Parts: sequence; structure tokens; C-alpha cells
Amino acid sequence: MGHGSWFSHFFTGLFAWVNGGGHAEAHGEDAWPGLMHFMGWPFNDEGQTWGLLGAPADIAHNTGHGAEAFIHVVLVFLILTALSGLVYGKIKDSHQALIPEDTLTMRTFFELFVGAVYGLMKDVMGAKPARYFLPLIGTCAFFILFSNSLGLVPGFLPPTSSMSVTLACGGIIFIATHIYGLKENGFNHIKHLFGPIIAWYALPLMLLIFMIEVISHLVRPMSLAIRLMANMFADHTVLGIFMGLSVMAGLGGFLLPVPVLLLGSLVVVVQALVFCLLATVYIAMAIEHAEEH
Repeated sequence: MGHGSWFSHFFTGLFAWVNGGGHAEAHGEDAWPGLMHFMGWPFNDEGQTWGLLGAPADIAHNTGHGAEAFIHVVLVFLILTALSGLVYGKIKDSHQALIPEDTLTMRTFFELFVGAVYGLMKDVMGAKPARYFLPLIGTCAFFILFSNSLGLVPGFLPPTSSMSVTLACGGIIFIATHIYGLKENGFNHIKHLFGPIIAWYALPLMLLIFMIEVISHLVRPMSLAIRLMANMFADHTVLGIFMGLSVMAGLGGFLLPVPVLLLGSLVVVVQALVFCLLATVYIAMAIEHAEEH
């Protein structure tokens, strides 16, 4: 099956599924994968769904990756841009911005979310570094939260279920960690990788520690990417299963996905929190080395 847009797969699959009792084919495509694509169940080019008991398709052939992942990233970017412009229009007047709104609005949500991210960062690295790195970590928090949440909407895929997207996020944190580590500590940022004992007689131990440290640092962006991708892919797949079951059950099963949606909402928030917490810890560790040496 090609990598077309979700709505084309949906209408093709839905038409064939309804008219063929779930087994008909439309334009040479099996109806059930087309419907499952809309409901959130990923499938490969051969129309084989990612079964819980069967072997999964190659991740590179999954429609949640590649072009569709990029499209959903752009969609998240446009949503955040529009909401940010809306909120900025309400707070650009400093006198009016001092008066809090008495209801939960988009401005209130942004203020609470930014305050929560800043509070988390301040507890880890202190107030001054938290203010400095808030634009970086805050941007990651907003992007990951909205990307995760997009997977809760039928017909859309969470960009964070794609390894390419999460690896890009982890790579940004990795690069920022070492850029600011070198900026704050200079050669000490590299020196600490050799261990606490820097002497000629400890050269074998220094080299061993250096290799271990380098591997651990290289693994960090991979661990950030794999953790986020795996959790969101699993969450989205489970949600797709229950959405498909609710369709098969008809009106009697319309409440079937509700518990999974509630659990998915929790996963959405927790995974954004975990990524930002680990990113803050990595950066805090990098800029602290000057004090240790």
C-alpha cells in the first residue's frame, strides 16, 4: 500500500469496509487496513497490520514514518505557531498580562505549562540556568506534548512514534549538552571523561574510563529517542486496536476506547515529562563540571 494521506486511506478503506462487510477491496486495497489506518492502526506496504502475535513489519515501511511523520511534524508546528500567536496577542500588553484570567483558557494553559517546566528545571539545575535553558527545554516540552497528543485524535499519527523524529529531538539535546559543556568548562568538559585520576601511571585506566564515558554519552540521545518512540508507538497501537474493536462492536462498543484514551492521556504527559527531565539532567551535569575541577 502506498504512502498516501490518511484521509485518502480512510475514505477508500471505509467505503470498501462498509460495502463489503469488512472484506471487500477497493482499488486493489484491502478494506480493513484502510479503516485501521484511519483508526490509528499502522500497517505496512503489503497491507499487513502490526499484529500483537505476528511479526511486525519493517519499521522503515510503516506509514507512521518518513513522509507522513514529516507532515505530522509540520502540522504540530503550525498548531503551536497559531496558538503561540494567539497567546502572545493576549500578553503583549504588560499591564493586561499582570491580571490572571479566572477561567482555563489557552493563555492560562500556556502559563501553567511553562511554569511547570520551569519549576522542574529549577529543582534540577537552579534558578539561573533554568531561566537560560527554558527556551530550549520548553520548546521540546511543547513539541513533544502536542506531538504525543496528536495520536489521540483518530486519523492522525503521533510524530513521536517515528524514530527519525525522536532521534532528532535527542540529537538536539546531545549537541546542546556538549556545546554548553565546552562553553562553560572548556577543556575540563573533555578532561572529566578520563576519570578522577589524571596521571601517566593511570593511563590504561584513563583510556578505559574514557571509552566507557564516550559510549555512555553516545547512548544518551539513543535512549531518549527509543524510550519516547517505543512508548508512543505502543500506546498508539493499543489505542488503534481498541478503536477498531469499537467500530466492529457498533454502538454497543462506543465506550470501549475510553479507558485506553484516559491511559493514553497519562502516557502523553508522562513521556513529555521524562524526556524533559532527562534532558535537563544531562545539561545540568555538563555545566557543573567546572565546579568539580
